[in-house]
Amino acid sequence: MTGIRKVLAAVFVGLALTLSAAAPAAAQAAQAAQAAPAAQADKLKLTVAGDGAQGVTIQATYADGRRLEQVVRLVLTATGPDGQRVGPVQLEPQPEGQGFYSSGPVLSTGTWKVSVNSPAPLQSKATATVQAKAAQSPPAPAPVAVTKPADGGAGTGWWPFAAAGLVLVAAAMGVAMLFGRRRTD
Repeated sequence: MTGIRKVLAAVFVGLALTLSAAAPAAAQAAQAAQAAPAAQADKLKLTVAGDGAQGVTIQATYADGRRLEQVVRLVLTATGPDGQRVGPVQLEPQPEGQGFYSSGPVLSTGTWKVSVNSPAPLQSKATATVQAKAAQSPPAPAPVAVTKPADGGAGTGWWPFAAAGLVLVAAAMGVAMLFGRRRTD
């Protein structure tokens, strides 16, 4: 064996030994990296708020801030004025966005203590105080009186000009088509 071949063989053997020694450490690091998000993924952050009327809205995300991409079962219970109780009510996801849930009008007017629970595997609980109000409709629009302009209809004078412009454009296109040259190949 020549000297160059011996050096190349030694380099390849050293490279193979280095890679085989680093492989278990890399595998262990990869397992640790996968375990950390998996532990975080098991926790939800639930944000509970009133919907401005007699319902409750819930935004569910992972604890690390990522959007929730799967449907979870959320259960709402509430205690209101004079000891009134609502629930348990199972909430369904809404089309407004991923992880968005709404109860609909389940509360009567007053201040309510609302609790939302999520069972395992994504276990979480959130509590909030919600002010429920009677649903309000928008005010009726004021009637608008339609009157004829006092200037004798001066605002309608642009129609004849628009029609004349269209006629001129059509005539120009017709002339161009009649007198256009034909090319022969």
